[in-house]
Amino acid sequence: MLRFGTIWRGRAYSREKSWTELNDKPIADCEILRNILQSVFKIYILLLVPSHNTTDGDLQMRRNKKERQQLLIETIKQNPFVTDEELAERYSVSVQTIRLDRLELSIPELRERIKSVAEKKFSDEIRALPLDEIIGEVIDLNLDDNAISILDINKEHVFKRNGIARGHHLFAQANSLAVAVINDELALTAKASILFTRSVKENERVVAKARVKSVDHTNDRSVVEVRSYVGNELVFKGEFEMYRS
Repeated sequence: MLRFGTIWRGRAYSREKSWTELNDKPIADCEILRNILQSVFKIYILLLVPSHNTTDGDLQMRRNKKERQQLLIETIKQNPFVTDEELAERYSVSVQTIRLDRLELSIPELRERIKSVAEKKFSDEIRALPLDEIIGEVIDLNLDDNAISILDINKEHVFKRNGIARGHHLFAQANSLAVAVINDELALTAKASILFTRSVKENERVVAKARVKSVDHTNDRSVVEVRSYVGNELVFKGEFEMYRS
């Protein structure tokens, strides 16, 4: 026995028919059902098999990618310190897309860009200590005036149990920046007054800003104030009295 539906005067109903009756009477119904199934099958195939023809959308996507990569080159050239997250937000794409663009364009990641800029710009300017002994990456420096460094807090900087950065890393960043900003081949920390204002966690970026408040050549002393931030939030502040020869 076969159960099927028949359309009769706008109403759908079901009944049982033998194969003999099926061959004798409802042939028109079977033809309608077969046509419907063929149409559904064709739609299903179209959905499964993508078109290989290049559409205007494909060309537009390629143009957008080419334009985006050109803008990416120009943006990083103007600001080597821009992050992948900032670039992704600017161009309305994912961070992974930006990373793939950088790989295609052979543009190094942020840390390598910062290191490269620092080596080119500051290696000959800093007098008090070698560039690689500074904790963090120097991104701006004016001797006996001001300086800025950044430190990305990674797994090696934090306590395992809570993911909070160890305080001596923040102190070392600030202290080494205070040494670096002194325009003297011999600069040593004579005294320091520091305060941690909030905990810093893994994957946060600490921006330390040093400012030379005073220079006393008579007593061979300079006072440097350092403030460190995560975003706009103050996380550390210190005042360093520096000995200079």
